[in-house]
Amino acid sequence: MNTAAYSETWDLDVFFSGGSHSSEFHEYLKQLSHSLATFKQEVDEWKPASKIEDVQELAELLAEIRENSQHLRQAVAFVGCLQAQDVLDSHANELRGRVSVLSAEFNTTLSHFDEKLSNIEVDLWSDIMEKEPFNAIQFVLNERRQKAKEKLSKEQEALINALSVDGYHGWGEMYDALVSHVKIPFSDNDEEKELSVGQASNKFSHPNRKVRQEVFKSWENAWDQQADLLAATLNHLSGFRLAVYKERKWDTDILKEALSYNRMEKETLDTMWKVISDLKEPFKAFLERKAKLLGVENLSWFDLDAPVGDADHRYSFQEGAAFIIHHFREFGDKLADFTEIAFEDRWIEAADRPGKRPGGFCTSFPVSGQSRIFMTYSGTPSNVSTLAHELGHAFHSYALKDVHALNRSYAMNVAETASTFAEMIVADASLKSAKGKAERIHLLEDKIQRSVALLMNIHARFLFETRFYEERKKGVVSKERLNSLMLEAQKEAYGDSLEEYHPLFWASKLHFFITGTPFYNFPYTFGYLFSLGIYAKAMNEGKGFENQYMALLRDTGSMKVEELALKHLNADLTQRKFWEDGIKLCIEDVEEFLELTK
Repeated sequence: MNTAAYSETWDLDVFFSGGSHSSEFHEYLKQLSHSLATFKQEVDEWKPASKIEDVQELAELLAEIRENSQHLRQAVAFVGCLQAQDVLDSHANELRGRVSVLSAEFNTTLSHFDEKLSNIEVDLWSDIMEKEPFNAIQFVLNERRQKAKEKLSKEQEALINALSVDGYHGWGEMYDALVSHVKIPFSDNDEEKELSVGQASNKFSHPNRKVRQEVFKSWENAWDQQADLLAATLNHLSGFRLAVYKERKWDTDILKEALSYNRMEKETLDTMWKVISDLKEPFKAFLERKAKLLGVENLSWFDLDAPVGDADHRYSFQEGAAFIIHHFREFGDKLADFTEIAFEDRWIEAADRPGKRPGGFCTSFPVSGQSRIFMTYSGTPSNVSTLAHELGHAFHSYALKDVHALNRSYAMNVAETASTFAEMIVADASLKSAKGKAERIHLLEDKIQRSVALLMNIHARFLFETRFYEERKKGVVSKERLNSLMLEAQKEAYGDSLEEYHPLFWASKLHFFITGTPFYNFPYTFGYLFSLGIYAKAMNEGKGFENQYMALLRDTGSMKVEELALKHLNADLTQRKFWEDGIKLCIEDVEEFLELTK
């Protein structure tokens, strides 16, 4: 197995040298600002076609949307990486402000463009959609037209976009600023340390319960100290969103924007959650068994990620990389070759050091045709799975590289498909290579714990957020009430099977404060179960399935998820069977775990 010396820090200089002080990036933003201003003027002057012969200008504007979108996305990705690698980089925070302004200006222009698009007469529009280059992107264009009809006038939408810089996205930035000051005290061999939230979160998988308990106590205290400010931040952010919904007449269904963004029907979402709720008993049995194995009557929140069985094995970053590449190749050469490039060309920031933001992500640099992956790697099997997960995201972008740029924008729910699929390849490979019963139990538990996270933890987030927004409509929701709502949601989602919960989870979880995507929760569960359906098909068809898999990924930006499932999996997502089949695969793991740990 190849153990090449891969770097644990990423290369951002290939995009713009000099980090947050990059003169190259400052010039890039200057040119981008000029390009966006030119585009705005052209849209303002554009008179939509009144006959089929007058569509050349529309084609040219669409080409400019493609180019400006990619260049803006490149800027957003670069600044996001700078902020993630060093939460105290004040220059990166300033750059984020500049990029946010450019994004708001571009969105305002797009709103104006979409409004004009929606005013093209229906019969003429149908004729246009039959012509090149429009027929290749007709799903996206029809979607833009429909969404424009559901929005306010261009003047009102322009005002919303202008106010959102400080009145909406600004609150997301406030969260980042507050988190950068959160430190978690920790005693390590009588040495007092201060951990970043990313470092502290890794301690919840520590084999020693006293360590987990100590970190959790400090964790809760640290978030509680910031809770008043974080509650105000969440209330202002959600208040802005609700005010916009009310003006657009979207407030009757708080999930309207999220469902539209994810290109899915409410019937699909309702069916998914109903099936999950109906099939939770085996996972409660798993949590009960895990508690016994850990020597406690009931698990507490800080025990959920605790290892079971042979927990001593650690993968160096080099070993983890080699393991991933080897098993990706068993699925397909394209995935493995792509992954080798990601490691060799330093696409990954994995170093375990202070100053990094928590969590992990993958972001795309479309102008350069590359991605960057961020995480904090400490060598656990779970870390290896996370790394595979983020590489799956990057491969998704790679699969779309030859697709029309306007057809590359896929929603979050299908974005989690490729990532979870890649994660499962590695999780199953780890199980197959387990040396002895103890290691198999450990790896099986780690795999099941991801099912618990996606079917229970994410469910708690969804329950909390939907209920919070309903209460927020009536006024500001206090810190104490936020804690109560979270506690109620966690008890319901986990079947009241834990001894101690995490009522301040709403404060510690970045996802509740993300402004770009509403309800940053249920798409994870959708993607997980959707990918199980794909994975089952891949196991049946063997290595030759890779081309079919890439065909599915290429369609993710140009159809609704129900159509995607019907075309590539012959499945109806509004019916229970698809979801039941996926969850039953997870239950099989639980049943094996219960048998092995009798």
